Amino acid sequence: MEINLNPLGNRFRGYLPVIVDIETAGFNSKKNPLLEIAAVIVEPDTDGWLHVTEKHHCNIIPFKNSELDDAALKFTGIDPYHPFRMAIEEKDALTKLFTPIKAAVKRNECKRAILVGHNPAFDINFLNAAIERTNYKRSPFHPFSSFDTATLGGLMYGQTVLAKIAQAAGIIWDNEKAHSALYDAEQTAELFCLIINRWKKLSEYEAT
Repeated sequence: MEINLNPLGNRFRGYLPVIVDIETAGFNSKKNPLLEIAAVIVEPDTDGWLHVTEKHHCNIIPFKNSELDDAALKFTGIDPYHPFRMAIEEKDALTKLFTPIKAAVKRNECKRAILVGHNPAFDINFLNAAIERTNYKRSPFHPFSSFDTATLGGLMYGQTVLAKIAQAAGIIWDNEKAHSALYDAEQTAELFCLIINRWKKLSEYEAT
């Protein structure tokens, strides 16, 4: 196992931040399926600055008897049954994402992962519904706690819409790539690292 020389176990109450974005076929976590899920792992370097270290992404086959909302599909532009999606079953997708997250939790001497998202109540509800539906054992995530970049963005940049926060923070934003789970997770992760690192810099400055 890779050794982290500056683990996060003593920060964030022992939780490892993992940025998650989910694309779905509707707003009902019990009836509408997951279509895409992405997870971005962030870890500190030897000086304590937070960086993206891993990115994971899956396209998912709608679960049996799930309901697909046409408006949601039009919004995301996802064709759930397109053969080039190379989609996998929901439980296989959870395993594919959770395995490296569990390794990162251990590597950073943390007790669990904590979901970081933009308005994360949506993502955590869908993630928990998939975990329950597939009877998945030992999820690495805290079941209800999360970090919200909408709140952090409002504090740091006076904006709450992800695209506007990114622009205020100097992060390049491509509207044509938005609403892809991986792209949104990548941008949210960059924003999260920027905010945490800026806070670290301010804290160190005030301490001098």
